[in-house]
Amino acid sequence: MSAQTTYRTHLCGAVDLALADNEVVLCGWADTRRDHGGVIFIDLRDHAGIVQVVIEPDNATAFAAADRVRYEYCLRITGKVRPRPASQVNERLASGRIEVVATEVEILNAAAPLPFMLDETPGEEARLRYRYLDIRRASMQKTMRLRTRLVRAVREYLDARGFQDIETPILTKATPEGARDYLVPSRVNPGEFYALPQSPQLFKQILMMAGMDRYYQIARCFRDEDLRADRQPEFTQLDIEMAFVREEDVQGVVEAMIRHVFREVAGVELADPFPRMSYAEAMRRFGSDKPDLRIPLELVDVAEHLKTSGFKVFAGPANDPGGRVAALKVPNGASLTRKQIDDYGPHVARYGAKGLAWIRIDDLAKGREGMTSPIVKFLDDAALDGILKAVDAATGDLIFFGAGPWKTVSDFMGALRLQVGRDLGMVAEGWRPLWVVDFPMFEFDHGENRWVSLHHPFTAPSIEDAAQLAAMPGEALSRGYDCVLNGNEIGGGSIRIHRPDLQSAVFRLLGIEEEEANLKFGFLLEALRYGCPPHGGIAFGIDRIAALMCGVESIRDVIAFPKTASAQCPLTGAPSVVPERQLQELSVKVAKKEPAAG
Repeated sequence: MSAQTTYRTHLCGAVDLALADNEVVLCGWADTRRDHGGVIFIDLRDHAGIVQVVIEPDNATAFAAADRVRYEYCLRITGKVRPRPASQVNERLASGRIEVVATEVEILNAAAPLPFMLDETPGEEARLRYRYLDIRRASMQKTMRLRTRLVRAVREYLDARGFQDIETPILTKATPEGARDYLVPSRVNPGEFYALPQSPQLFKQILMMAGMDRYYQIARCFRDEDLRADRQPEFTQLDIEMAFVREEDVQGVVEAMIRHVFREVAGVELADPFPRMSYAEAMRRFGSDKPDLRIPLELVDVAEHLKTSGFKVFAGPANDPGGRVAALKVPNGASLTRKQIDDYGPHVARYGAKGLAWIRIDDLAKGREGMTSPIVKFLDDAALDGILKAVDAATGDLIFFGAGPWKTVSDFMGALRLQVGRDLGMVAEGWRPLWVVDFPMFEFDHGENRWVSLHHPFTAPSIEDAAQLAAMPGEALSRGYDCVLNGNEIGGGSIRIHRPDLQSAVFRLLGIEEEEANLKFGFLLEALRYGCPPHGGIAFGIDRIAALMCGVESIRDVIAFPKTASAQCPLTGAPSVVPERQLQELSVKVAKKEPAAG
């Protein structure tokens, strides 16, 4: 297509020697402008790359326009491609062997002085306030386009395997799924509210009951919860459900999908098959149900060596059925200074630790005399010898200890393992996927004196007899499964309950009585009565997978318009005050916040 019949003929980064002596029309932004002895050079940039444009003074009109160009002016350039002199070739650019000699320079739009330079990484507030400029940066262009390829690869894979892409409602009924709902008042039904979906969980189960067999959706989900780097009030997940399946059927399909996506988008070959690990093993060895297998450190239980110890800090938890004493050996950790060791104390305190004990092995052959530690003097020879053998200690090692309630120790020692591994450069390159399975079905909440579901109340238990489940809930395993990658839970799912009697039994165990169950889940319970097939599924966090592929810590870096940690949008000013008349139409009255006491 000629330059005269199209607004733009080529992308900046696509102009190369094959186009020498051809006329091109390019559009983009002025990345730089240089005036060298009467000749003006503009580096014109679009999402595909940069091309050098030369404006010579003998073209008075083009030269006058180019003379007015400043940083980030939006331009349209018409010109002829010519090879650069050998001395001026730039091998760093795809277009580095050519330049475009401009015949026309059109300023499409001037740019005011920018709040930050686009080759810099400004603070987050500025990035979100001027998100249109932030996304214009090369790194964000790369990130957002990778995300597009990720979603495309997912759709291609599932479409080719008979999955139906079906949308589910955004305005729906409030149901308890672990976080607060965002509520939407109904104007036509005064005093009543919709809820934005935390997930399409119930609807995708209904679709299986409706005979759709294989469903998927790139779904928007909403949760009103405290935020952090990997949480947003609205996020995107890949939702999948399949009928007439067992755990291995779902895992097999989606595991192959994840391998396909990483191969197509990132050029990475993931393990085939993904290894599997029970929840109990993951917590015992790594203190986490989403272990980062790239770090070669493991927890070792040493309670059996401390039950008769006179050191009550360890002996108490060691003799408590609900307690744990765990050790973490850090090879060559003796190189850490005392300050570095002490600095881990505040870190683990954030996860519930009341203290962090340690032993540094300066010379194992010297026994106690070759160790530096605040606790060795409290340990008898049998306890100390048992610990050293259990962790296979050697000269130069550092051993950390955690003691207390089982879950608390697992949490803070797992967090310590991650931090020490990162600090000492122990994180191996590559990708380590994992299935974590055999979760407990329930946990007992002593504060509320009731059982709570570890996942959600629609997950099928390993015990299929309703009466037996009611009699021994603490022994039931869940038929759930989590997909973990490099220490991140990227997906979680389960086989669902497909029998009404079992679903009702689970509700009763969770303290949801029949009246409440019918009020909140009546449509699901009714649907279960009409020939519901066995079914199961999984949901993957698109934002988290994209962040991992892009090598960024926060999912905010892979979401076009994210919220801050206080759930605000600096770009638009949302949330904002609504006019009183609009509130009256919705039958909503805003209560004035009482001033703080004192």
